[in-house]
Amino acid sequence: MRPSALNAASGEPDPRTAAVWSRAERPHTSFISQRLGGEPESALSLICPHSSSSNWFIHLIRAMANKEEKADEKQSSWKDFIYNPRTGEFIGRTASSWALIFLFYLVFYGFLAGMFSLTMWVMLQTLDEHTPTYRDRVANPGENPTALRHYSFNRMFSVQTRGSRFWPSRSSFLQTYNDSLQEANKPCPDGMYFEQDDVEEKKACQFKRSELRQCSGLADSNFGYSEGQPCILVKMNRVIGLRPRGDPHINCIVKRETPLQMQYFPIEGKLDKSYFPYYGKTLHANYVQPVVAVKLLLAEDDYNSELTIECKVEGSDLLNSDDRDKFLGRVIFRVKVSK
Repeated sequence: MRPSALNAASGEPDPRTAAVWSRAERPHTSFISQRLGGEPESALSLICPHSSSSNWFIHLIRAMANKEEKADEKQSSWKDFIYNPRTGEFIGRTASSWALIFLFYLVFYGFLAGMFSLTMWVMLQTLDEHTPTYRDRVANPGENPTALRHYSFNRMFSVQTRGSRFWPSRSSFLQTYNDSLQEANKPCPDGMYFEQDDVEEKKACQFKRSELRQCSGLADSNFGYSEGQPCILVKMNRVIGLRPRGDPHINCIVKRETPLQMQYFPIEGKLDKSYFPYYGKTLHANYVQPVVAVKLLLAEDDYNSELTIECKVEGSDLLNSDDRDKFLGRVIFRVKVSK
């Protein structure tokens, strides 16, 4: 029983009973006040002081349910981002939005491709199919020696006079100069350019292999190597439109105090003007550039020693002494004959 808060005699509130009541109920009311954030306002809180524990249990269950709902919402949000069946969106965009983006990039990159193609077409219209536009770096041809055998990159020709395994094999270089093939070309007059600027199908002048005589490989298949007097073929590189002035010819010297006897085929190492100009590989399909064969007449004293030989194009306006380019209009190679 709760003690009565009124005095039985006077009907006034008993201060002692009120104090007891206050002390008895204060812990519960203060607890409820702390949990609810204020003073108790209903009699239920006074009658059931332990109802806050049941409220905390309800709050705990609700929190756990909220966490599960948030996890489900997070998983469903990723699925909806990939494809949302309610709005029909795929990765955040509808089909019409994706179609507009695809159309934009299709037009954009199509315009870029068209502009690039137009630019390339305009540039190609300025080029000649057969002749390079800029040829200032090859205005003068270089030279190239051919020893009718394999040789190293330092242009060192080593010859063994005895033993057939050291003799050079028959070179395929002169196959295109065979007389039977050259009969199809045109015999041209000497000392004149063979101009064909207005002719669509360019013809080539004859250069027969037999003109090389002792160095043709027809009479001597070893090209003089077995005798210790090898033949070296010297030719100019092809340059489109080249018209050398004067009387161009090949002249070779040995770099030592005593000269070396040499023979030239054709005579005097002549490069006839009839083989110029050259119109390019496409238009001038059967063209063969003139070749000069140099036969080195080595003596016994020249064997077993390395000889440095320089060949130049002389008698014309072609450059052959440019220190910046040692192979412009000239070529240098070394020969060593062992006995």
